[in-house]
Amino acid sequence: MSEQSDGVDFALAAFRDDGEWLLQEIASPAYYSVDSLSHALRRLPGDAGAVGMVAVDEDFFVLVRVDGSSTRVLLSDVTAAEEWELARSALDVLGLPPLDDEDEPAPAGDLELLGDLGMHAVDLAVLLDDVDLYPDEMLSEVARRLGFGELFDDVVGFTSA
Repeated sequence: MSEQSDGVDFALAAFRDDGEWLLQEIASPAYYSVDSLSHALRRLPGDAGAVGMVAVDEDFFVLVRVDGSSTRVLLSDVTAAEEWELARSALDVLGLPPLDDEDEPAPAGDLELLGDLGMHAVDLAVLLDDVDLYPDEMLSEVARRLGFGELFDDVVGFTSA
């Protein structure tokens, strides 16, 4: 399991409390699987649930949104499931079959999971199609669109533009 945590660039929970966005780091081992991540997110007091953002090995990210008993998932690249338990668990939650040798890098999951928060499916799809961006840069853009970009950039160590 240390191999799994060694590759995690960051694991954060974003949630609104009294209309204000807050970020909290998610500690290991809560980000090893979508189930454990969902469990950790449900403990947060968010007005509209909570969003988990995990970037791994500058390679892929997983977004998990919980609201009540609902769990919604987006995996930025299905091929990450070849090496990473978190990505495999995302495929399991999404009900997708295991990878085969012919699978190409592609996102999987609920592109509309952030729609009511300000990032619609089409915008998320365009962002995921940008092959020049790293996962942390994509998540920074997501955070900016949702209204907590500066806070996110401060937490992950980006300088605000």
